[in-house]
Amino acid sequence: MAFPAMGNEGDEQVRVRFGRAIRRDLASELERLGSRQAMILSTPQQSDLAFEASEVLGPLAAGVFSKATMHTPINVTEDALEHLRASRADCLVALGGGSTIGLGKALAYRTDLPQITVPTTYAGSEATPILGQTEDGVKTTLSDPRVLPEVILYDPELVATLPVGMTVTSGLNAMAHAAEALYAENRTKETTNLAIEGLQALAEGLPKVVDAPGDLDAREMTQRGAWACGTVLGRVGMALHHKLCHTLGGSFDLPHAETHAIILPHAIAYNARAAARELEAITDVLGGKSAGQSLFGFAKTLGAPLALRDLGVSETDLDRAADLATRKPYPNPRPVTQNDIRALLQAAWAGDAPAS
Repeated sequence: MAFPAMGNEGDEQVRVRFGRAIRRDLASELERLGSRQAMILSTPQQSDLAFEASEVLGPLAAGVFSKATMHTPINVTEDALEHLRASRADCLVALGGGSTIGLGKALAYRTDLPQITVPTTYAGSEATPILGQTEDGVKTTLSDPRVLPEVILYDPELVATLPVGMTVTSGLNAMAHAAEALYAENRTKETTNLAIEGLQALAEGLPKVVDAPGDLDAREMTQRGAWACGTVLGRVGMALHHKLCHTLGGSFDLPHAETHAIILPHAIAYNARAAARELEAITDVLGGKSAGQSLFGFAKTLGAPLALRDLGVSETDLDRAADLATRKPYPNPRPVTQNDIRALLQAAWAGDAPAS
């Protein structure tokens, strides 16, 4: 599959590289940035990877902070900031998924230190200047050039052992960025083409990874798709899908990727009534007659979670979620009302197919 908008280099702001074992080039990338000491970030679950990177960097490693947490809580960032200042690091290395990447961004936002990001999932947040943070159960987002990493290293070996379930939800999370980019108010021909490339790569690569998780060619294909989807997320505005996921994730402490996987078909089906033409690209890629139904069928085929209730959401939570998601207006192809969103959430809670 060709990727005309993709290459080994990113745009002028970000250096992007793909390749097996490329994570072992950390020292040369650090030196290329003119940095001498890197603070390495990870979650507790991926601390072994962080310490491996510390060994690779040798004297260039300033320490490891392995307390990155889902939804980037402000208190965790403040704890990491104390460690960062004590280490006197002049660069950040984030190894992991959205939790670790979010922490790296939060630290870069406060310190303006350069970042090298080594993703281990497909969420694509590493390719955006967007930072989401949570405080007192409320998630807020900002966009700032300081949070965009200077270097991204995509190593398919790092995702080869990613559990299939996590691979699927992370990939669907990435596809959500591209899906909403198709009807974004500020979309361009370039962003639309990039979104379609990302959708194609993930639609082709994810089933291959499910069938053969260790297939490194398929893994790299999905990484390229994640990069395209993440890049387009950073260039255009998002709408209903992302608003709902941020509300659910921040207010009910739900897992990020799983929430995106469940909400995506329903949000796209909702907006297809006002943006059917823009969303035809989804059915062109996945088949079917309606974008929402196609995404639901694709997710079901991959074994993705389909119901919010399986994430621990109570049916009694849906009224509050609908209220929170409609308090502040935001651009969306179709008007957003509390009753309509409540009905959408009911179907997503039960795991029903979205209304066409």
